[in-house]
Amino acid sequence: MLPILLFFLLVPPSARAQETNLVAYAGFAGFQAPVWASKTLGLMAKYGFNGELILVPGSVRQIQALQGGSIQFAQVDAATAVNAINHGADLVMISGSLNSFPYSFVAQKEIRKPEDLIGKKIGVLAIGGAVDTATILALKAWNVPRQSVTILAAGDSMARIAALAIKAIDASALSYPDINEALRVGMHSIADMSEMKEASFPMNVVVARRSFLEKNRDTVKRFQQAYAEGILQFMTSKEKGQAVLSKYLRLKNPKGIEETYEYFAKRFSFPTRISALGLRNALEITQQRNPGAKIDMNFSKYIDESIVDELEREGFFKRLAGK
Repeated sequence: MLPILLFFLLVPPSARAQETNLVAYAGFAGFQAPVWASKTLGLMAKYGFNGELILVPGSVRQIQALQGGSIQFAQVDAATAVNAINHGADLVMISGSLNSFPYSFVAQKEIRKPEDLIGKKIGVLAIGGAVDTATILALKAWNVPRQSVTILAAGDSMARIAALAIKAIDASALSYPDINEALRVGMHSIADMSEMKEASFPMNVVVARRSFLEKNRDTVKRFQQAYAEGILQFMTSKEKGQAVLSKYLRLKNPKGIEETYEYFAKRFSFPTRISALGLRNALEITQQRNPGAKIDMNFSKYIDESIVDELEREGFFKRLAGK
């Protein structure tokens, strides 16, 4: 795989579109596994989808690449997609694979319960990103006033773990396999956000240009089939799931791979639908961040699950699940 910047510089968008469909993932956390599985397990080829995976760090950059036509599909968080669509982007969410935050809230040992966060510093990747969104929703669920804590942009997961170790921050939301590293440096978990109903949120949604969907429904359907079967195979086969994670996470510790697999195998969504409650949360958080903006609460502005509906009618999901 060509490094992303070299790829974009050397290959014009028109040529890339003719050769292949590019599917972006944002980083190397375990929740990126659905797109990895669809390629690694040979499912794109099985369904006749000519696709390649490409790393585009961060949801915002993925949205920019989609709008520019450099990529055709992206796996992003719903809040970033909603914000772009509200600003007029020709984008739509077509399916989802994770409808909860894949984070545990880790904190210094003296912080034993959510109320202990009052007056403390919470580190996030970036203001407005998924970790920040998760933090705000968690505080709301715990009835901890947003104004009672300081939320800081503290960098990626490794930077935040380092900040926790030297007490530059007091808490942060982390995912597997990074949670284990935080525990190793003396932190502990005060909440598993995937189990908080109030923090329901579409963490993984697949986004495409709406115009691309309208002109290339067969291509999008083939991708949806590969994506859905990749998720199911990951969830139901520990051997395949761990092989996918081993390829991309490159952890030397087999226990870390196993723990990451066990966590996500129980949490991915099949069939590949986006949670209505989670989308409502995403819209509300977007409204909070943009108090002067008019946020359209009509779901059809953001989602087109017509191909998922079609696959459901055809019995595709039931056949895959052996029902």
